[in-house]
Amino acid sequence: MTEKTPVDLWFDPFCPFAWVTSRWLLEVEKVRPIEPRWHIMSLNVLNEGKDVSDEYREQIARAIEPVRVVAAAEAKYGAHVVGPLYTELGTRLHNEGRNKDLDRLRETVEDALEAAGLDKELADTMTSDEYDEAVRASHNEGIDLVGQEVGTPVIRVGSNAFFGPVITTIPRGEDAGRLWDGVLLVTGFEDFFELKRSRTRRPQFD
Repeated sequence: MTEKTPVDLWFDPFCPFAWVTSRWLLEVEKVRPIEPRWHIMSLNVLNEGKDVSDEYREQIARAIEPVRVVAAAEAKYGAHVVGPLYTELGTRLHNEGRNKDLDRLRETVEDALEAAGLDKELADTMTSDEYDEAVRASHNEGIDLVGQEVGTPVIRVGSNAFFGPVITTIPRGEDAGRLWDGVLLVTGFEDFFELKRSRTRRPQFD
């Protein structure tokens, strides 16, 4: 049996690009011997002290609430619940478009907790700073691998860590594997830093 390579991904549940990348990683798992491991980071923490619009600042102020809940769930149940809870949160926030209705964010979080088989009272931590230290610790672990100029997602494979890839659709089957092979190839080169082009499409989640 082929030994699986651990692949760590840091995410903020509110980020649509991290969501697409995370679903791609699950597709890669079907065709390459990898084992995804999930960690939280925070768009709110990332943008502290940065010049962003008031509208975006308001959005990310709410975005930390689900992150706190994931931290609380991990503390109560263990790291194995992070991936399933992320799946339930992301499905509701992105596929179902509930990220556009912040007034009902607690209901969305409670639904996700219940679907993941977790105590929905963990939603109480949305507005508490009880787990903020754990959020920052996990965030810093990921962002320190790649630097402050990037965001979510961050991926680590062994000693190789990088931001992205930023994709707008979810490759399936061998297409997912080929993209994975290419990403590892370029990011594994010690002096490779950046490829970029203007983004012309919005994320798609199906």
